[in-house]
Amino acid sequence: MRATTTTTAAAATTTTRVASRRRGRHHALSSPSSSARSTVKAAAATTTSDAPLPRTSRLGHSGIAVTDACLGTMTWGVQNTEAEAHEQLDYAIKQRGVNFIDTAEMYPVPMSDPSWMPGTTEKFIGSWLAKNSSAVREDVVLATKIAGFGASAKIVGNRRREETTATGRLDRASIKSACDASLARLQTDYIDLYQIHWPDRYVPIGAFFGSPAYNPALERADAVPIRESVEALGELIKAGKIKHYGLSNESTFGVCEFVRAADELGVPRPVSIQNSFCLLHRGFETELAEACAPSNFDIGLLPWTPLGGGALTGKYLDGASNAAEGRLVKYAKYGFHQRYLNDPSRVATAEYKKIADEAGVTLATLALAWCKSRFYVSSTIIGATSMTQLKENIDAFGPDIVLSEETLVEIDRVHERCRDPSIMSDFS
Repeated sequence: MRATTTTTAAAATTTTRVASRRRGRHHALSSPSSSARSTVKAAAATTTSDAPLPRTSRLGHSGIAVTDACLGTMTWGVQNTEAEAHEQLDYAIKQRGVNFIDTAEMYPVPMSDPSWMPGTTEKFIGSWLAKNSSAVREDVVLATKIAGFGASAKIVGNRRREETTATGRLDRASIKSACDASLARLQTDYIDLYQIHWPDRYVPIGAFFGSPAYNPALERADAVPIRESVEALGELIKAGKIKHYGLSNESTFGVCEFVRAADELGVPRPVSIQNSFCLLHRGFETELAEACAPSNFDIGLLPWTPLGGGALTGKYLDGASNAAEGRLVKYAKYGFHQRYLNDPSRVATAEYKKIADEAGVTLATLALAWCKSRFYVSSTIIGATSMTQLKENIDAFGPDIVLSEETLVEIDRVHERCRDPSIMSDFS
């Protein structure tokens, strides 16, 4: 049950993924015969621990080539300083070849931290871009997000630097205002991927809190129509302010409605979806995977919290000694991501740790490499508070890390015994 790896001395072959996602538009019901991803055997090149990542994945149907790792940024401004953020950017982008950055207007998180100020993370990225050449900006795929329904008045007010009691909505005016504010903070003329952080309509997001079961009683009659949001996004594309748009924390119904609205309006379809996805929460792989498959809507998944808030590093398991500064402990009183520490999740995590040990990799590497192995994943969002964590996370996406079929089968066996434990309600 070993993971397939290459070393500097190896002359063996390694498996890498080559994305061949379709570039043209297609009708909602058509199914092109070409495969979105093909696997090839290539001679293993000499590698070092700091080797740059290849750009072997396509961002949905956008035609943009991205690295399998996307640099997440949500701790920058609460757990990480501006200098530390710049250090991570220098290492990931300039040294390791990562070309994809994800942020959001509401970052950093958690919002419960006394030092929280929305937009801080975007400002850190903007100051880094400002001190680098235009060639660096052109080489980077920059993604950010507009906050959805009910977002804090502080987030909304920060768009125009004014006090307000208004909370987040996804109407035309809000989308345009939020985009302009993000452009200013990021110190750039355009955003490569502009994402809706969560919907305006009621959607049960069990990955955040509460039950994932749909309750019609919670539907809101005043929800902003998806068509209006899509129309505003299309106007931003025409204005050159964004190149593509994506969804986040969305359902299969939502994906289909966005595609339908886009087709009716003559606006490009969404190219990506950023949903919770990890060994402890695999809900995406059913209906959403079908809708977003390259043979259907060709919308690439960008998994967030692929390490289950850090739980899938093993540091919260019994006997671990390095959990004291972990955010699941540090922010436990606010309920931050505590679902990954419930009893079923602890049991499953311990089982995955055994598989990682047998495969000869760390638990974090196993969890990240597993995400990479999924056909519907365009790029996996990683986040780190230290350079040591960042290096390990990026290393997991090297072409020399490929989980064996036996390891993948063992992972599925654990999943069948303990399916999506992080959305269970039995918290310890």
